[in-house]
Amino acid sequence: MRIKSRILFSLLCLSAFIGSSSAADGDSAQDGQTLAFDRNKGNCLACHAIPNDPKATSPGNIGPSLIGMKSRFPVKAKLRAQIWDATAFNPKTAMPPFGKNKVLTDPEIDRIVDYLLGM
Repeated sequence: MRIKSRILFSLLCLSAFIGSSSAADGDSAQDGQTLAFDRNKGNCLACHAIPNDPKATSPGNIGPSLIGMKSRFPVKAKLRAQIWDATAFNPKTAMPPFGKNKVLTDPEIDRIVDYLLGM
């Protein structure tokens, strides 16, 4: 099981570096915020508080607060992999596997990652 998780993580890292959008792209973070707040897409606020964003209203309290993401995830690919499929790292997590279940596309996940790391 650990080998499968490591292989999946390695593939996700490679995918992130090959297909990721530039963090310097200002529109990427703005699009990421829109996706994170969209109830039909990321819907991050259903479970997480985002205290550094004044537009993040009605936060949930199921998941951890999305604050200090750069220090919690210094490797961008790890945050991306967490959003793509958190069950690869914690099979009992309540977080849905957004990429694995095709709720979010790879470019959408990249934009959400840019938003969270840019806060």
